[in-house]
Amino acid sequence: MGRSCFAGVLSQKANIIVKGTKGDERMQITVRGKNIEITDALRDYVLKKLKRLDRYFDGAGEGQATLTVEKDRHRVEVTINVNGLMLRGEETSPDMYASIDLVVDKLEKQVERYRTKISKRVRTAGPATWPQEAREEESDDTPRVVRNKRFPMKPMMVDEAIMQMNLLGHDFFVFSSAETEQVNVVYRRKDGNYGLIEPVN
Repeated sequence: MGRSCFAGVLSQKANIIVKGTKGDERMQITVRGKNIEITDALRDYVLKKLKRLDRYFDGAGEGQATLTVEKDRHRVEVTINVNGLMLRGEETSPDMYASIDLVVDKLEKQVERYRTKISKRVRTAGPATWPQEAREEESDDTPRVVRNKRFPMKPMMVDEAIMQMNLLGHDFFVFSSAETEQVNVVYRRKDGNYGLIEPVN
């Protein structure tokens, strides 16, 4: 099916889970659609593009791809979990296929940057655990908590926490220190360096 199928916003939602079969070294990929029908052609395109990342993970880990259409904006969000290490990318364009290309390119650049450390994670990969999040609709203009995330905090060193922050594209990251077993926060400073917040007993 051609790209013209995305000219309008479709109300049908789809949740297609594609898992590697026994002996098939692929990441398990979940493809979801919001306000768009996930056609076979679109699903296959997502899987084909994300397959480029398999060479970094040796089939380990799980991935989620969420495709959303809002007016003329086609947004693709991809999250990959490899033994607790989260990679995330998001891109928006007027064309869904272009957004898929852009987000996969972004993820590949992130992986290349931390290739050695990610490889170490893959060698000790275990069952992936996804953060649980709940969203609430805003009822008025008053600022409020609209998202709640819960995720397992695996002990890690500061440099690994910085890597995880950059892979997620965030400006800060909360983690459990492998040295002190306390909750720390690493953040990106305006001068391009990083800061670390530690609790004082």
